[in-house]
Amino acid sequence: MRDLAGKVAFITGGASGVGFGMAQAFCSAGMRVAIADIRQDHLDEAMKSFAGAAVHPIRVDVTDRDAMARAADETERVFGKVHVVCNNAGINLFNDIGAASYDDWDWILGVNLGGVVNGIQTFVPRIKAHGEGGHIVNTASMAAFIASGIAGIYCTSKFAVRGMSEALRWSLRPHGIGVSVLCPGLVKSTIYESETIRPPELSADAVPSDPKFLESLARIHEFGMTPEEIGGKVLRAIQRNDFYIFSHPEFKQELRALFEEVLAAIPEDEPVPPQRLAFEEGRRERNAKARAAWPTL
Repeated sequence: MRDLAGKVAFITGGASGVGFGMAQAFCSAGMRVAIADIRQDHLDEAMKSFAGAAVHPIRVDVTDRDAMARAADETERVFGKVHVVCNNAGINLFNDIGAASYDDWDWILGVNLGGVVNGIQTFVPRIKAHGEGGHIVNTASMAAFIASGIAGIYCTSKFAVRGMSEALRWSLRPHGIGVSVLCPGLVKSTIYESETIRPPELSADAVPSDPKFLESLARIHEFGMTPEEIGGKVLRAIQRNDFYIFSHPEFKQELRALFEEVLAAIPEDEPVPPQRLAFEEGRRERNAKARAAWPTL
């Protein structure tokens, strides 16, 4: 989507952090933006920065499918058809994945993975129906590639968002809808405050994070990339129809080493039955034909 002026965007987690940076970048491109967030205090504070801009705040819990549908209806009433959807809302929990409770798993996966599913299920049929094309941005993380035991459930959710986004790219391209997956590193945000919004129904069996570690995260995040810079990179990616959005250059060598390790683990000297080779060659040929037939977005 090269010409974004006048188009409508819906951003979850849009009142702070990366979502707020996206909203700023989109407004600068002349878009109309609905910022959806679970925290009313963040919405109120964010709106102070958008005086005179076409921005509409919506309080919504991305795990609530009915509420997401109402948010979509409200966005369409205020601004009209939605073209860009950023499934950005996310939380984190900093504790040992091996010691996590079911409540921990359900909370993190419900927001970080389920929230993206709900955004897709809510908006993709509407974008297909209006036929004007669009773009989906799903926020993953460098944790979608590089795992950490201390944020293991978060990594699980982000690996899943990455895979979902790759599959969605194949599904939506023929409809003129682009897909990007955003993989940021350290961001100047308050994601370390996630446990303050943990719902009571998923708190009875919670494994809390170390308070001292959370205090250190607050200091560390002050050195993160600004949301405004990331928002600008997301805007450019939408305009160029980039799939991967790697905002942080400091991970390049680490990713290279990771992929070299993966490639080194693949057997090279084992014979492959011709039927298996034929199956994979057929799949690759079909994929190549599909790419050639895709419209230019």
